[in-house]
Amino acid sequence: MTTHKQDTLRVLDMHAVDRLLGMDEVSEAVTEAFVLHSRAQGRVFPVIREPLHTGGVFGIKAGDVASQDLLGYKAAGFWPGNRQQGGEPHQATVMLFDPATGRPYCLLDGNAITTLRTGAAGGLGLARLARQDSASLALFGAGVQAAIQLRFALRTLPHLKRVRYMTFDGKPDAAFERRFDGQVDLRHAVDGDAAVAESDVVITATPGARVLFRAESVRLGTHVTAVGSDTKGKRELPEGLLPRARVFVDDAVQSRQIGELQWAPETACVEIGAVLDGAEAGRSEDPAEITVFDMTGIALQDLTVARMLYRRASLEGVGTSLDWPWRSAG
Repeated sequence: MTTHKQDTLRVLDMHAVDRLLGMDEVSEAVTEAFVLHSRAQGRVFPVIREPLHTGGVFGIKAGDVASQDLLGYKAAGFWPGNRQQGGEPHQATVMLFDPATGRPYCLLDGNAITTLRTGAAGGLGLARLARQDSASLALFGAGVQAAIQLRFALRTLPHLKRVRYMTFDGKPDAAFERRFDGQVDLRHAVDGDAAVAESDVVITATPGARVLFRAESVRLGTHVTAVGSDTKGKRELPEGLLPRARVFVDDAVQSRQIGELQWAPETACVEIGAVLDGAEAGRSEDPAEITVFDMTGIALQDLTVARMLYRRASLEGVGTSLDWPWRSAG
Protein backbone atom coordinates (compact mmCIF):
# COMPACT_ATOMS: atom_id res chain seq x y z
CA MET A 1 0.00 0.00 0.00
CA THR A 2 1.43 3.38 -0.99
CA THR A 3 0.99 6.17 1.53
CA HIS A 4 1.53 9.79 0.55
CA LYS A 5 0.85 13.24 1.87
CA GLN A 6 -2.36 14.88 0.69
CA ASP A 7 -2.25 18.04 -1.41
CA THR A 8 1.40 17.67 -2.42
CA LEU A 9 3.18 16.48 -5.51
CA ARG A 10 6.74 15.17 -5.16
CA VAL A 11 8.89 15.93 -8.21
CA LEU A 12 12.01 13.89 -8.87
CA ASP A 13 14.15 15.37 -11.64
CA MET A 14 16.97 13.55 -13.40
CA HIS A 15 19.47 14.34 -10.63
CA ALA A 16 17.18 13.05 -7.90
CA VAL A 17 16.38 9.89 -9.86
CA ASP A 18 20.06 9.23 -10.58
CA ARG A 19 20.86 9.64 -6.89
CA LEU A 20 18.26 7.10 -5.81
CA LEU A 21 18.59 4.44 -8.53
CA GLY A 22 20.55 1.27 -7.79
CA MET A 23 20.99 -1.78 -9.98
CA ASP A 24 19.98 -4.27 -7.29
CA GLU A 25 16.90 -2.32 -6.21
CA VAL A 26 15.77 -1.89 -9.82
CA SER A 27 16.25 -5.59 -10.53
CA GLU A 28 14.06 -6.43 -7.54
CA ALA A 29 11.36 -4.00 -8.68
CA VAL A 30 11.43 -5.34 -12.26
CA THR A 31 11.23 -8.92 -11.01
CA GLU A 32 8.14 -7.94 -9.01
CA ALA A 33 6.61 -6.29 -12.08
CA PHE A 34 7.07 -9.38 -14.24
CA VAL A 35 5.73 -11.74 -11.57
CA LEU A 36 2.68 -9.54 -10.94
CA HIS A 37 2.06 -9.55 -14.67
CA SER A 38 2.38 -13.34 -14.93
CA ARG A 39 -0.10 -13.81 -12.08
CA ALA A 40 -2.58 -11.40 -13.70
CA GLN A 41 -2.38 -9.26 -10.56
CA GLY A 42 -1.06 -6.29 -12.50
CA ARG A 43 -2.73 -4.92 -15.60
CA VAL A 44 -1.00 -3.51 -18.66
CA PHE A 45 -3.24 -1.16 -20.63
CA PRO A 46 -3.12 -0.92 -24.46
CA VAL A 47 0.01 0.90 -25.61
CA ILE A 48 -0.16 4.20 -27.47
CA ARG A 49 2.73 4.62 -29.90
CA GLU A 50 2.34 7.16 -32.69
CA PRO A 51 4.64 9.01 -35.12
CA LEU A 52 4.65 12.81 -34.95
CA HIS A 53 4.89 15.49 -37.61
CA THR A 54 8.21 16.54 -36.05
CA GLY A 55 9.84 13.21 -36.87
CA GLY A 56 9.56 11.93 -33.33
CA VAL A 57 7.54 9.05 -31.92
CA PHE A 58 5.32 9.56 -28.86
CA GLY A 59 3.93 6.81 -26.68
CA ILE A 60 2.11 6.10 -23.44
CA LYS A 61 2.41 2.93 -21.36
CA ALA A 62 0.05 2.66 -18.42
CA GLY A 63 -1.11 0.06 -15.94
CA ASP A 64 -2.17 -0.70 -12.40
CA VAL A 65 -1.94 -3.18 -9.53
CA ALA A 66 -5.26 -3.00 -7.69
CA SER A 67 -4.12 -4.95 -4.63
CA GLN A 68 -1.26 -2.49 -4.10
CA ASP A 69 -3.07 0.74 -5.04
CA LEU A 70 -0.46 1.27 -7.73
CA LEU A 71 -1.56 3.30 -10.76
CA GLY A 72 0.33 5.35 -13.29
CA TYR A 73 1.77 5.83 -16.72
CA LYS A 74 4.93 6.66 -18.60
CA ALA A 75 4.81 9.12 -21.48
CA ALA A 76 7.85 8.47 -23.63
CA GLY A 77 9.19 8.34 -27.14
CA PHE A 78 12.10 8.83 -29.48
CA TRP A 79 13.17 12.10 -31.05
CA PRO A 80 16.23 11.51 -33.29
CA GLY A 81 16.68 15.25 -33.92
CA ASN A 82 17.70 15.72 -30.29
CA ARG A 83 21.18 14.48 -31.15
CA GLN A 84 21.83 17.62 -33.19
CA GLN A 85 21.03 19.69 -30.09
CA GLY A 86 23.30 17.65 -27.84
CA GLY A 87 20.30 15.95 -26.24
CA GLU A 88 19.18 12.39 -25.64
CA PRO A 89 16.78 11.06 -28.33
CA HIS A 90 14.85 8.98 -25.81
CA GLN A 91 12.66 11.09 -23.54
CA ALA A 92 10.35 9.80 -20.81
CA THR A 93 8.25 11.09 -17.91
CA VAL A 94 6.51 8.94 -15.28
CA MET A 95 3.48 9.91 -13.17
CA LEU A 96 2.00 8.03 -10.20
CA PHE A 97 -1.63 8.51 -9.11
CA ASP A 98 -3.81 7.70 -6.15
CA PRO A 99 -6.35 5.25 -7.65
CA ALA A 100 -8.99 6.25 -5.08
CA THR A 101 -9.06 9.92 -6.11
CA GLY A 102 -7.10 10.28 -9.36
CA ARG A 103 -4.77 12.71 -7.61
CA PRO A 104 -1.16 12.68 -8.91
CA TYR A 105 1.38 12.36 -6.11
CA CYS A 106 4.72 11.82 -7.85
CA LEU A 107 6.22 13.10 -11.10
CA LEU A 108 9.53 11.57 -12.16
CA ASP A 109 12.04 12.04 -14.94
CA GLY A 110 11.72 8.72 -16.75
CA ASN A 111 14.90 8.57 -18.82
CA ALA A 112 17.12 6.88 -16.26
CA ILE A 113 14.19 4.73 -15.09
CA THR A 114 13.66 3.45 -18.63
CA THR A 115 17.35 2.81 -19.16
CA LEU A 116 17.93 0.92 -15.95
CA ARG A 117 14.68 -1.06 -15.86
CA THR A 118 15.35 -2.23 -19.43
CA GLY A 119 18.89 -3.19 -18.50
CA ALA A 120 17.59 -5.04 -15.46
CA ALA A 121 15.12 -6.96 -17.62
CA GLY A 122 17.97 -7.97 -19.91
CA GLY A 123 19.98 -9.12 -16.90
CA LEU A 124 17.09 -11.21 -15.62
CA GLY A 125 16.78 -12.79 -19.04
CA LEU A 126 20.49 -13.61 -19.15
CA ALA A 127 20.32 -15.21 -15.71
CA ARG A 128 17.49 -17.56 -16.73
CA LEU A 129 17.93 -18.03 -20.48
CA ALA A 130 21.64 -17.80 -21.36
CA ARG A 131 24.21 -20.52 -20.75
CA GLN A 132 26.00 -19.57 -17.55
CA ASP A 133 29.34 -20.55 -19.07
CA SER A 134 28.86 -17.94 -21.82
CA ALA A 135 32.22 -16.27 -22.48
CA SER A 136 31.63 -14.18 -25.61
CA LEU A 137 29.07 -11.56 -26.56
CA ALA A 138 28.12 -9.72 -29.75
CA LEU A 139 26.60 -6.31 -29.02
CA PHE A 140 24.80 -4.23 -31.63
CA GLY A 141 24.81 -0.61 -30.53
CA ALA A 142 27.03 1.70 -28.51
CA GLY A 143 24.46 4.05 -27.02
CA VAL A 144 22.91 4.40 -23.57
CA GLN A 145 20.91 1.17 -23.77
CA ALA A 146 23.78 -0.86 -25.21
CA ALA A 147 25.94 0.30 -22.32
CA ILE A 148 23.43 -0.66 -19.62
CA GLN A 149 22.79 -4.04 -21.23
CA LEU A 150 26.52 -4.71 -21.16
CA ARG A 151 26.78 -3.58 -17.53
CA PHE A 152 24.12 -6.08 -16.51
CA ALA A 153 25.70 -8.78 -18.67
CA LEU A 154 29.02 -8.34 -16.88
CA ARG A 155 27.21 -8.63 -13.53
CA THR A 156 25.20 -11.67 -14.59
CA LEU A 157 27.59 -13.82 -16.64
CA PRO A 158 30.66 -14.66 -14.53
CA HIS A 159 32.66 -16.14 -17.41
CA LEU A 160 32.11 -13.29 -19.90
CA LYS A 161 35.52 -12.33 -21.24
CA ARG A 162 35.12 -11.09 -24.81
CA VAL A 163 32.71 -8.52 -26.31
CA ARG A 164 32.57 -7.41 -29.93
CA TYR A 165 30.37 -4.39 -30.58
CA MET A 166 28.97 -2.95 -33.81
CA THR A 167 27.98 0.66 -34.47
CA PHE A 168 25.47 2.17 -36.91
CA ASP A 169 28.20 3.97 -38.87
CA GLY A 170 30.71 1.13 -38.78
CA LYS A 171 33.21 3.18 -36.79
CA PRO A 172 34.61 2.50 -33.32
CA ASP A 173 33.29 4.54 -30.40
CA ALA A 174 36.17 5.56 -28.13
CA ALA A 175 33.89 6.94 -25.42
CA PHE A 176 31.93 3.69 -25.27
CA GLU A 177 35.13 1.67 -24.99
CA ARG A 178 36.44 3.86 -22.15
CA ARG A 179 33.35 3.08 -20.08
CA PHE A 180 34.42 -0.57 -19.91
CA ASP A 181 38.17 -0.17 -19.86
CA GLY A 182 39.73 -2.95 -17.80
CA GLN A 183 36.45 -4.81 -17.30
CA VAL A 184 36.33 -6.98 -20.42
CA ASP A 185 38.05 -7.50 -23.77
CA LEU A 186 35.88 -5.02 -25.70
CA ARG A 187 36.63 -4.36 -29.34
CA HIS A 188 34.83 -2.83 -32.28
CA ALA A 189 33.82 -5.14 -35.15
CA VAL A 190 32.64 -4.31 -38.65
CA ASP A 191 31.27 -7.73 -39.63
CA GLY A 192 28.17 -8.38 -37.54
CA ASP A 193 27.64 -11.86 -38.92
CA ALA A 194 31.16 -12.90 -37.97
CA ALA A 195 30.74 -11.46 -34.48
CA VAL A 196 27.45 -13.31 -33.98
CA ALA A 197 28.94 -16.57 -35.24
CA GLU A 198 31.69 -16.36 -32.62
CA SER A 199 29.45 -15.43 -29.68
CA ASP A 200 27.50 -17.24 -26.98
CA VAL A 201 25.22 -14.24 -26.38
CA VAL A 202 23.87 -11.63 -28.80
CA ILE A 203 22.33 -8.35 -27.65
CA THR A 204 20.65 -5.99 -30.10
CA ALA A 205 20.20 -2.49 -28.69
CA THR A 206 19.60 -0.26 -31.70
CA PRO A 207 16.70 1.95 -32.88
CA GLY A 208 15.34 -1.09 -34.73
CA ALA A 209 15.64 0.37 -38.21
CA ARG A 210 16.95 -2.76 -39.94
CA VAL A 211 17.77 -6.44 -39.64
CA LEU A 212 21.23 -6.68 -38.10
CA PHE A 213 22.56 -10.14 -39.03
CA ARG A 214 21.72 -13.37 -40.86
CA ALA A 215 19.85 -16.13 -39.08
CA GLU A 216 22.46 -18.65 -40.19
CA SER A 217 25.09 -16.78 -38.21
CA VAL A 218 23.51 -17.77 -34.88
CA ARG A 219 25.20 -20.92 -33.66
CA LEU A 220 23.57 -23.60 -31.51
CA GLY A 221 23.40 -22.77 -27.83
CA THR A 222 23.22 -19.00 -28.33
CA HIS A 223 21.02 -16.63 -26.36
CA VAL A 224 19.67 -13.49 -28.07
CA THR A 225 18.32 -10.45 -26.21
CA ALA A 226 16.34 -8.19 -28.56
CA VAL A 227 15.83 -4.68 -27.20
CA GLY A 228 15.20 -2.31 -30.09
CA SER A 229 11.83 -3.35 -31.54
CA ASP A 230 9.18 -1.44 -29.60
CA THR A 231 7.08 0.09 -32.40
CA LYS A 232 5.19 -1.19 -35.41
CA GLY A 233 7.59 -1.56 -38.32
CA LYS A 234 10.74 -1.90 -36.22
CA ARG A 235 12.89 -4.98 -36.56
CA GLU A 236 16.35 -6.19 -35.55
CA LEU A 237 16.19 -9.98 -35.85
CA PRO A 238 16.33 -11.84 -39.17
CA GLU A 239 13.60 -13.97 -40.66
CA GLY A 240 14.18 -17.61 -39.85
CA LEU A 241 15.67 -17.13 -36.39
CA LEU A 242 12.53 -17.35 -34.26
CA PRO A 243 11.46 -20.77 -35.63
CA ARG A 244 14.85 -22.15 -34.54
CA ALA A 245 14.55 -20.83 -30.99
CA ARG A 246 12.58 -21.00 -27.77
CA VAL A 247 11.12 -17.52 -27.56
CA PHE A 248 10.51 -15.58 -24.36
CA VAL A 249 8.82 -12.19 -24.08
CA ASP A 250 7.89 -9.67 -21.42
CA ASP A 251 4.31 -9.44 -22.74
CA ALA A 252 2.93 -11.73 -25.44
CA VAL A 253 0.32 -9.29 -26.73
CA GLN A 254 2.76 -6.39 -26.90
CA SER A 255 5.45 -8.46 -28.58
CA ARG A 256 3.03 -9.46 -31.33
CA GLN A 257 1.91 -5.86 -31.76
CA ILE A 258 5.16 -3.89 -31.59
CA GLY A 259 8.01 -6.32 -30.88
CA GLU A 260 9.86 -8.91 -32.93
CA LEU A 261 6.83 -11.21 -32.95
CA GLN A 262 4.93 -8.71 -35.08
CA TRP A 263 6.88 -10.33 -37.95
CA ALA A 264 5.93 -13.88 -36.87
CA PRO A 265 2.81 -13.59 -34.69
CA GLU A 266 2.13 -17.32 -34.78
CA THR A 267 5.36 -18.00 -32.87
CA ALA A 268 4.87 -19.74 -29.53
CA CYS A 269 6.32 -17.80 -26.63
CA VAL A 270 6.66 -17.81 -22.85
CA GLU A 271 6.38 -14.69 -20.71
CA ILE A 272 9.45 -14.09 -18.55
CA GLY A 273 7.32 -13.45 -15.48
CA ALA A 274 6.15 -17.06 -15.52
CA VAL A 275 9.79 -18.16 -15.58
CA LEU A 276 10.73 -15.89 -12.68
CA ASP A 277 7.68 -17.14 -10.77
CA GLY A 278 8.58 -20.79 -11.34
CA ALA A 279 5.47 -21.58 -13.38
CA GLU A 280 7.45 -22.11 -16.61
CA ALA A 281 10.93 -23.45 -17.29
CA GLY A 282 13.70 -21.17 -18.45
CA ARG A 283 16.63 -22.50 -20.41
CA SER A 284 16.60 -26.27 -20.77
CA GLU A 285 19.58 -28.56 -20.22
CA ASP A 286 19.99 -28.95 -23.98
CA PRO A 287 23.32 -27.24 -24.77
CA ALA A 288 22.23 -26.72 -28.39
CA GLU A 289 19.08 -24.78 -27.51
CA ILE A 290 18.79 -21.28 -28.95
CA THR A 291 16.84 -18.83 -26.80
CA VAL A 292 15.45 -15.39 -27.68
CA PHE A 293 14.15 -12.80 -25.23
CA ASP A 294 12.09 -10.13 -26.99
CA MET A 295 11.77 -7.09 -24.71
CA THR A 296 9.19 -4.47 -25.57
CA GLY A 297 9.03 -3.00 -22.06
CA ILE A 298 5.85 -3.05 -19.97
CA ALA A 299 4.29 -0.30 -17.89
CA LEU A 300 4.53 -2.31 -14.68
CA GLN A 301 8.33 -2.13 -14.85
CA ASP A 302 8.16 1.66 -14.85
CA LEU A 303 5.56 1.77 -12.10
CA THR A 304 7.27 -0.59 -9.64
CA VAL A 305 10.58 1.22 -10.11
CA ALA A 306 8.90 4.62 -9.78
CA ARG A 307 7.17 3.53 -6.58
CA MET A 308 10.47 2.33 -5.15
CA LEU A 309 12.01 5.72 -5.96
CA TYR A 310 9.07 7.61 -4.46
CA ARG A 311 9.32 5.67 -1.22
CA ARG A 312 13.07 6.23 -0.96
CA ALA A 313 12.72 9.90 -1.85
CA SER A 314 10.04 10.40 0.81
CA LEU A 315 12.18 8.75 3.48
CA GLU A 316 15.36 10.61 2.54
CA GLY A 317 13.78 13.96 1.73
CA VAL A 318 14.97 13.87 -1.88
CA GLY A 319 13.27 15.88 -4.62
CA THR A 320 10.91 18.83 -4.54
CA SER A 321 7.55 18.77 -2.78
CA LEU A 322 5.01 21.08 -4.43
CA ASP A 323 1.63 22.18 -3.20
CA TRP A 324 -0.90 20.42 -5.45
CA PRO A 325 -4.51 21.14 -4.44
CA TRP A 326 -7.00 18.64 -5.81
CA ARG A 327 -10.18 19.61 -3.99
CA SER A 328 -12.26 22.70 -4.55
CA ALA A 329 -11.53 25.57 -2.18
CA GLY A 330 -15.07 25.89 -0.92
